[in-house]
Amino acid sequence: MKIRSDSFAHGQPIPAEFAFGRPGDGAPMALSSNRNPHLAWTGVPAGTRSFALICVDSDVPTVFDHINQAAHTLPADMPRQEFIHWVMADIPANVTQIAAGSCADGVVKGGRKDPPGPAGSRQGVNDYGGFMGDGTYFGYDGPCPPWNDALVHRYHFRLFALDVERLDLPEAFDAADLHRAMRGHVLDEASTYGTYTLNPALC
Repeated sequence: MKIRSDSFAHGQPIPAEFAFGRPGDGAPMALSSNRNPHLAWTGVPAGTRSFALICVDSDVPTVFDHINQAAHTLPADMPRQEFIHWVMADIPANVTQIAAGSCADGVVKGGRKDPPGPAGSRQGVNDYGGFMGDGTYFGYDGPCPPWNDALVHRYHFRLFALDVERLDLPEAFDAADLHRAMRGHVLDEASTYGTYTLNPALC
């Protein structure tokens, strides 16, 4: 199975249109269009009854003390952790692409509560709620790495082909819930990634 995007090339920069934050006009950062990118997949294995999707930034600092502070630069070699940007389950087996902007378009204060998506699919909780502290964020919210980070972040879009139509998940499921529910049901996996930075020295 293979996955691709018409919104960005594999391993290349993601356009600001698909990010939560963009370089600001006279400021390091401003809110962006926050649209989900296009995704499409081929080579689906026999027996696939649904798909699941996760988008994760693998390069988020583990220490937030000096994030977005002009007097500090976050070194590229500092310890990193994952940050979930999108979780979707129960994507029907006859769906082979997601159009750009069809699941997210714009920044919603406090997070989306019932984001659109393929009929029958369910979207889980991303990590913005815990970071922003102003609500529970469902569905897709795009890149917004620290603008003083010396590391260009990578955003991995991982698609899983599953042998069940519906997973046993709580209503407000997260990526950890999804991984547990998928255990023993994954027929194949495909991934692609794009990069993003708000550091003007790296743009």
